[in-house]
Amino acid sequence: MTKPEEFQVKLADPQELATTWMRIFTNGLDALQSTAKKHTGKKTALPYDPLAPMRAFSDLTATVLANPTQMFSAQQKFFKEWSDLWTTTAARAFGEKREPVIAPERSDRRFNEAGWNELPPFDYLKQAYLLASRQILETVASSELDPPARIRADFYARQFINALSPANFAFTNPEAIRKAFETGGVSLLSGYANLLADAASPSGLVKRRAEDNFELGVNIAATPGSIIFQNEMMQLIQYIPTTETVYKRPIMYVPPLVNKYYILDLQPKSSLIKWLVDQGHTVFVISWVNPGQSLAYKGMWDYLRQGPIAALDAIELATGETTVDCFAFCMGGVLLSMTAGYLAATKQGNRMGTVTVIGTLLDTTHSGEWSAFYEKSHFEAFETHLDEAGVMDADKLQALFSVVRSNDLIWSSVVNHYLMDRVAPASDLLFWFADGAHIPKAFLLEYARAMIRENLLHQPGGVVINGTPIDLGKVKVPVTVISLKDDHVSAWQATYDGAKLFGGKSRFVLGGSGHNAGLVNPPAANKHGYWVNDELPETPQEWFDGAKKHEGSWWPNWQQWLVANNGGAKVPARAPGTGKLPVIEAAPGSYVRMQ
Repeated sequence: MTKPEEFQVKLADPQELATTWMRIFTNGLDALQSTAKKHTGKKTALPYDPLAPMRAFSDLTATVLANPTQMFSAQQKFFKEWSDLWTTTAARAFGEKREPVIAPERSDRRFNEAGWNELPPFDYLKQAYLLASRQILETVASSELDPPARIRADFYARQFINALSPANFAFTNPEAIRKAFETGGVSLLSGYANLLADAASPSGLVKRRAEDNFELGVNIAATPGSIIFQNEMMQLIQYIPTTETVYKRPIMYVPPLVNKYYILDLQPKSSLIKWLVDQGHTVFVISWVNPGQSLAYKGMWDYLRQGPIAALDAIELATGETTVDCFAFCMGGVLLSMTAGYLAATKQGNRMGTVTVIGTLLDTTHSGEWSAFYEKSHFEAFETHLDEAGVMDADKLQALFSVVRSNDLIWSSVVNHYLMDRVAPASDLLFWFADGAHIPKAFLLEYARAMIRENLLHQPGGVVINGTPIDLGKVKVPVTVISLKDDHVSAWQATYDGAKLFGGKSRFVLGGSGHNAGLVNPPAANKHGYWVNDELPETPQEWFDGAKKHEGSWWPNWQQWLVANNGGAKVPARAPGTGKLPVIEAAPGSYVRMQ
């Protein structure tokens, strides 16, 4: 970090300055037109209750004030901590070496710039922010709110805290100030132009600006294959084999509805699909349609019937095999579990050889911070919005997931693009994250009732599909439940009990890293590690205490389990189109390109 006395104000290049002002003018006009259009066109109700945070903080305040003894004790503790910070700051100003009163967590990248530590004003600002943040969260944690209300207060408090970070503002971020000096202020002007461009976009969300290095079917979602079946809900991809023989039993992947399937087929070096093909599997993948309002009536049975069940029919025609190993991720795991339960209930359970669900909540009793959205007022607003819109728009779903990881997915982009005018490095994972999909009204309303409002799937017969009660206990095939240790969407402790819902031999595997990064973990990278314990004790902590950690990726461990359960029989490699289904088009197909 450049010292203040070393700052040199550079005059901006006149041509660059003129170009930047033109961008501001043009983007500003676009933002005004977009705003006017949004206010004059048909307005759709918000999909959430905007007053929920105010109610949460009001309840928190009333609870704190109702316990003056505890409040006084907390005030004494907090005052001492502030006194320590002031004393330490003064001592360091006079040249004394003092350890900081509070430091960022190792995973907190907001204060990595050297100026936050080397320049006393910014060091104090950083510590004051961190101290105030900790005290706010301690106040919430020690309150006598009931657990659901405390979770809501904690969630909204974290959003408030994250938004007010000094790293998010031009005059309190030393790196932004340095960049402004170095560019003659153009970095801030250009960042303002970026902000106006985002305001003019249909979503109004902050966009991640990165080099446009990815093209579907070229260097992402590029594993060679063909569409061999399609209906109005999905296309089915069969991948071209790379081995002379393949396992007799095929394998099928069911993706979630929120994003496109190709998180498992990013760049070739990190593609699970390519890796499975190279291990000798005949791999089939469902690619969901991106539904518009014409499909608003499609519910859970439609997705099961025209998704996994139709895919199993197609795979039998393509390969002659009546039994398929099936795996799924996130919400796709819920759909696959429901499908397995439906097939078991209708005497078709042998159509699945094994079931694997990854990062999947089958019991939402312990949903963590997601339960902040389970208030009745949110559900009512959600239903009203869907009645008017017909589908939940991909941008709104992306905004929801971004809020849960706001520092990584919102505020880091604010700093990079509005304060620093910095282009981020290309990321295949974030390219995929931004490529969202809509979800139909009928499906979401049924899903919200079954999985969130009433939490029915873990109850035998709680969910009824096409008149058939679903009991996961009747699913007798081998099951693997894979979770990720730092998962912010489906916390592994909350997914653990899902392994005990099935009626056959089940096991639980814990991979390292988060919901998406832990899934994309090729063996060649030798990252993250994973934990295995063949027993399923009562609690997740007991399981973890008895688990053995292994280095590297969980992929080979899972592959060994698949082979152990499919018998290991091999047949000559199957190319798309050689069975009873002709090739329709090349992978990745047309559905994945729908916006």
